[in-house]
Amino acid sequence: MDPDAARTARESLDLAFHMSNILDTGLDRHTLSVLIALCDLGLNPEALAAVVKELRKEASDFPPPTSAPPSSVP
Repeated sequence: MDPDAARTARESLDLAFHMSNILDTGLDRHTLSVLIALCDLGLNPEALAAVVKELRKEASDFPPPTSAPPSSVP
């Protein structure tokens, strides 16, 4: 990728991430980048949004993992 194209892509991602934060989507930069790439490949954005919502719903159904206390070795 040439430097100008890389700069433009980075600026576009920065703008999309800023908008995502304003809208309080909870998406991190990497996840947003993956979702944008999937849209660029032709996936339906509404279908991706539904998948993200469903994954969040499923994740909230489970309590967060607790760390096990370190085992003592004699």
